[in-house]
Amino acid sequence: MDLFSQERNDKKFEVLSLEDGEILVMKNFFDPSEAQNLFEILQKTINWRQEQIKMYGKTHLVPRKTAWYGEEGLNYSYSGIICHPEKWTDELNYIKSEIEKLIPSEKFTSVLLNLYNDGNDKMGWHADDEKELGINPTIASVSFGATRRFDIKHKEISGLQYQFELTSGSLLIMQGALQHHWIHQIPAQKKVTKPRINLTFRTIKEPH
Repeated sequence: MDLFSQERNDKKFEVLSLEDGEILVMKNFFDPSEAQNLFEILQKTINWRQEQIKMYGKTHLVPRKTAWYGEEGLNYSYSGIICHPEKWTDELNYIKSEIEKLIPSEKFTSVLLNLYNDGNDKMGWHADDEKELGINPTIASVSFGATRRFDIKHKEISGLQYQFELTSGSLLIMQGALQHHWIHQIPAQKKVTKPRINLTFRTIKEPH
């Protein structure tokens, strides 16, 4: 793992060059007060949904609430769930534009939001490799609220895995071939008692 830092507008990127991909982490992308303000606005104004998925013939509630926002007509599907986008809000447009200032080569078209009520809510091992995202997608993940652990492991190389503590206001970017060779999760953490909101911005290349 190659680790070094970049400075942009007094904000520090840690760049991790991995086998088959790259991760960039900026812990102070939004300062604590702005992060808390955005958390409160998103928690109240986003149209959160409690989706259901079918596994082994049984229907289960997704262990978190979700929402899909973006440009009109850019539907997205994952785990058998088809998402139709809500219109961008001012806050989502603001967050998106702040990220795009750091990676001007990207113009994100959509965002998937997840609301974890506490440490019982989770997301299992997966990759953001749906066909709508195309080859080598860039995923920009912003977190607000409670700190949660983010795990990532290589699909083919046994034992190659890393953990990150995603604090409120942090930005994590996954790029290169990462989604094709790695999987990631947000595990349950029983000691976490407060909610967290995560936004993963992405670009739809092939609408569903």
